[in-house]
Amino acid sequence: MGQKVCPIGFRLVRNKKWSSVWYANKREYGDLLVEDFKIRQLLKKKSCCEGTSRIEIRRMSEKIEVTIHTARPGLVIGKKGAEIEQLKKELTKLTTKEVWIEVEEIKRPDLDAKLVSIGISKQIVRRMAYRRVLKKAIQSTMDAGAHGVKIQISGRLGGAEIARSEWYKDGSIPLHTIKTEIDYATARAETTYGTIGIKVWVNKGEEILVAKGGK
Repeated sequence: MGQKVCPIGFRLVRNKKWSSVWYANKREYGDLLVEDFKIRQLLKKKSCCEGTSRIEIRRMSEKIEVTIHTARPGLVIGKKGAEIEQLKKELTKLTTKEVWIEVEEIKRPDLDAKLVSIGISKQIVRRMAYRRVLKKAIQSTMDAGAHGVKIQISGRLGGAEIARSEWYKDGSIPLHTIKTEIDYATARAETTYGTIGIKVWVNKGEEILVAKGGK
């Protein structure tokens, strides 16, 4: 089962959180879902949000709280908070609701699957040898303290006529074990000879459960 489903959805509630946290009735649900999608699309297109791994959205009546998880918080905030104020104005105009924006720093970007996949895609677009790029990314992730990492790359690798898939792995990636914290992300590299798809799995280790009653 663990091999066939998204590792994030498989571990929801246990050690993963929802990206959107709100409740709605059947009539409003579709509109709010589309609005969340538009918020994320707008933020991802901004140059100040480069290096963003995750965008969380919380709703409280007529207020929206957006939390941006990024490796470069200074870029999002801007000089004297100029960038974040501009983002607030644009999101308020898009949603017609009051928007708060919070920025959380990712202190270890080499352990974040999304940032690793984005880094690989950028290097492939610059026509770097994909095998060297993948091996370097795996080494950096393992050096950062990961228990295991797996990277799969698919498409016309190296400009080959026939598309194929290759994957590289180091350490352990127990996808069936729910208590193991597996970070998973995908990215795309748009090259001159086609699209290259990238999938990254990072094993951050097992969660430590404290037994009740001191046992």
